[in-house]
Parts: sequence; C-alpha cells; structure tokens
Amino acid sequence: MGQHARERPDDRAVVEVGEGGAVREWTFRQLSDAGDRWATLLLELGVEAGEPVAYQLPNVLEFIGISLGVLRIGAICEPLMPIFREHELEFMLRASDTHVLIVPREFRRHDHEAMALGLRDVVPSLEHVVVLDDTKASSDAHIRISASQREETEVAQLLFTSGSTGEPKGVLQTHASLSLAAQMHVRHFGLTSEDVIYIPSPLAHQTGFLYGMWIALQTGAPQVIQTTWDAEVGFEAMQRTGVTFVQAATPFLADLVRVASERGETLDALKTFVATGAAIPRELAREARVALGADVGGAFGTTESCLGAAFVPGEDPDRAWSTDGRALAGITLRITDDQGNPLSAGEEGNFEVLTPTLFEGYLNRPELTADALTADGYYRTGDLARIDADGYLKIAGRVKDVINRGGEKVPVVEVEQVLYAHPAVCEVAIVAMPDERLGERACAFIVLAPGGALDFEAMQRHLDDQRVSKPYWPERLEIVDQLPYTPSGKIQKFVLRERLRGLVGDASAITAPR
Repeated sequence: MGQHARERPDDRAVVEVGEGGAVREWTFRQLSDAGDRWATLLLELGVEAGEPVAYQLPNVLEFIGISLGVLRIGAICEPLMPIFREHELEFMLRASDTHVLIVPREFRRHDHEAMALGLRDVVPSLEHVVVLDDTKASSDAHIRISASQREETEVAQLLFTSGSTGEPKGVLQTHASLSLAAQMHVRHFGLTSEDVIYIPSPLAHQTGFLYGMWIALQTGAPQVIQTTWDAEVGFEAMQRTGVTFVQAATPFLADLVRVASERGETLDALKTFVATGAAIPRELAREARVALGADVGGAFGTTESCLGAAFVPGEDPDRAWSTDGRALAGITLRITDDQGNPLSAGEEGNFEVLTPTLFEGYLNRPELTADALTADGYYRTGDLARIDADGYLKIAGRVKDVINRGGEKVPVVEVEQVLYAHPAVCEVAIVAMPDERLGERACAFIVLAPGGALDFEAMQRHLDDQRVSKPYWPERLEIVDQLPYTPSGKIQKFVLRERLRGLVGDASAITAPR
C-alpha cells in the first residue's frame, strides 16, 4: 500500500457507492493518510501490538482506513458484521477481550452508538467506543507515523464465522497467510493494477475483506465498495467505474443478471465473476454468461483455509459452473472415507484441504482447532464432495446437511439444481425432516419467481420429467417468501430444520413416492 501511495498518490484507490448511488472517493494518498490518522488515534487510546481492535462498519471508506491503521501499529483487525446486535456482539467482544470498538452513529435506522455504549457497561474489557461521525473533524490532519515492526507470522485478523451452523467461532489468520492467499488468488485469475475490483460483499466478511479489499491493496487496483446492496445501483456503478472482477455470493450474481436482463444491457468491462458461498444453479450460470458478458464460475473457500479451489477463466464454460473448480497452485485437495482413508477419483466422501494459508486456530477453542485438523495437517471442511480424474472438485453438500432416507443418502445439491431449473422457482433449499420409519425425509423450501406458481404435485411432475429417482424426491414442499442467508450468501439450513420441527406434525403435505 505504501508503494502505491508513493508512486501513484493521485490515482483512484477506493470508490464508495452509498445509498441511492451517492459516491465518495479516495486516492492512494488520501487512503494512506487515513491509515496514519487511525493508527495515531488507536495509539492514543492505548492500543498495543497484538491487541484486537473491533469495528462494526458497513462498506465505507473509513473501514479500509481503519484496517490500514490497525495493521500499521501491529494490532489485529476484528471486523464485525453490521447486522450483529447485542447478543452476538457481547459474545464476540468478551471472547476477544478488546478495549476499542468503532461504530457508525447510525446505519440502516439502527442506533449503533447507543448499542455500543450499552455494551461498554456489560463487557468488562471494553474501555473506548469511537463513533465514526466524531472522527470526521480531523480528516484534514496529515500525521505521519512509522509502521510497527510486524512479524509476518503474527496474527493480523480475527474474524468470527458467519454461523451457517449456528455457532460462530473466532478464526485467527496471520499477515503471512492473508498475503499469500491474496498472491495465489491474483495469480490464478491474472489480476493486475489495471483491473477494477468490485466489492458488494460485506468488508467484515472474508469474501469482502480478503478477496476484495486485500487483493486490491496488494495489486494497486482500484476497488469499488457498495455500502448497502441494491442491484440497480450496483449495476450502474459497475458500468460507470469499469469493474472487471467480482468475487461474491451467488445471490449477488442472480440479482445482477436480473437487472441486466430487464435493461437489456451488459457490463462491457466485466471479465470475471467468481461465485462463492453456494453452488451456482446451472441455469443461472448460463444466463449470467450471456447477460453479463463475462466468465462465470464457482470456487471453494473457507475463513479457516482461504480459497482452495476455483474455476479457471477461459476454460470450458460447462465445467466452470458445474464444478467448484480445481486446486489453486500450492494446494492439495483430497476425499476420504469416515476412517480417513483416501478415496479414488469420482468417489464421494469427506472433503479435506492441505494449504499454506491455513488459519492459526480458533480463538480460545483449542479443542475445536484440534477437531478441525487431521493428523497430517489437512483441514476438515465439513463438506461432502467428489474430485474427478482431472482434479475438478464438486461439493455435494455439508456433512450435517446429508439426508439419510432409510439408509439411502439423498444427493441434495443435485436435486436442488433440478428444482431450480423449473421456471416457477427462484430459490430452493432442501433439508432433512425427522421421520419415525425412515429416519429422515426431504423437505423442499422454495421461493417462487415473480408470478410463479408451484404446488406439491407440480413439483413431483417436474422431478419425474427430469428422471430423478423417486426416493430422492422431497416429500414435503414449503413455499416461503425468503430463505435465511448468512451475510456471505450461505443458506442457513439449520434455521430451516428448526422451523420444520414445528411443522412435522402436519402430514398433509407429505406424500411418499411410489
């Protein structure tokens, strides 16, 4: 970052797209100065090297300035999702033992200042609450400080998992791992300072933080951040700023495709869209390639391991969106059985990753850290998957999301793909519901497309037309207005399973396939 500020001080570094399309911009000089100001303020507040600094902010310029300031004094970035409230924040702040919390005065009609001051009364370590609005008066100050001597092996980031399983854990990543992950990503996708990186994902999530902000700072490419998600505003901003690269969850892709189709316009500069968080429905991927005029494909990564596999731009489109890509250079993927024995190509089993970008461990949870790793250092992802003879990965679903119907495992992702292809279906998630005789049966939660109509019998006819084996058919259909997502775009299937527990007494929608 310092090199960019010295060599290209007046070049565009960050563009913030706010509500309604309002724009703020910083050059590399302005961004570097902001990092110095925040570093100075944190030192004045007594923050020491190795200490976490918590900040709960949306995608605004100050988020990046704060991150630079934290890293410059050798402290630890602890970004917190803006949607978190007292319950989640108290847990996270207590766990991290942080002294400083930075918040906006208000965001999306929520009083973050009042909430943060309340937390100070119940979190013993929390001494200082910094309200973002209060720092703007000093924005013209230009304070230069010397960066702390940081060991690359020291922890640079504490990121709490978004809770797709309901239990957030604090993931510790070093500066070396994050920088190496960014380098590997940049090489895989051929990114340079000539690219423009678009970040609709929260900066407080690893997709936004590492595969948006960090890769942009490392390459010197300008980054475009969006404060609140609005597909129309985002589409216009991407057109206006010449965005070339996006890595974001599948729902962002679906929304942009919708806008492009409605307008009959495309994104001329866009080269690559990497969809993460959930499998890309094949129909959506095909639509996206045409509507956006870009390479579209899948990838796999976790907060603990960083990106492990991704599609290769320019490769066969069908393979790009029908798999989760292949291993990045320097990473090894394998599939094992429940006893830890490696399986052959094409066999489904437990997916494990060996990577130099592995996390340091879970904060204060050594037992969970040990459970996450094999004896030979592979990270247990918790996913079921297959790897074909050419090395392409295909995630079949979470181990905890497996539906065991009378001893037969339902291929959840495959059935979801088939249902998504129905014109009335906008979103779909299949989860297990308890059954006294078979142990589990499948239930499909479906969000209908605008004007769409689908009942249980129509769903069965569609599956029959597509030659899906009858034991794999969902035996209950729930039409819902929306699915529960984590901020990173993963469907919270544990929420749907909990909802089913209150519904399984109603057998009216259950029909066993014949």
